[in-house]
Amino acid sequence: MRRILLAAACAAPVLLGLLALAPARVAAQTVPAKQTAPAKAPMPGEVLAFDRSKGNCLACHTMAGGDVPSNVGPELSNLKERFPNRADLVAILTNEEARNPQTIMPPFGRNLILNAHEIDQIVDFLYTL
Repeated sequence: MRRILLAAACAAPVLLGLLALAPARVAAQTVPAKQTAPAKAPMPGEVLAFDRSKGNCLACHTMAGGDVPSNVGPELSNLKERFPNRADLVAILTNEEARNPQTIMPPFGRNLILNAHEIDQIVDFLYTL
């Protein structure tokens, strides 16, 4: 009986030492959290296109990145292919009424809603769609 008690007394510190190491061993084996790439900042033209007080393109058009689908105007996709001449797209944003008198699209440039630089930024963005 004495030997059993003596063996237990000797083994107790060893067992406690192993238990103390167990959390460290588990922590060392934990899988690190998945690192995600930082969110890409939106292009200036994207900000303008989605801004309800400026471009407000989502009021009439469905486009990638938009949160409100609309069918008043055509979907804004493949614009670089559809309008290979950049000046055509700039003209549409500036004053679509000159090309199509029946349009309901606001003349953003003519009415000074957007300046020429802002229209260029929006066209840059639209060319990425």
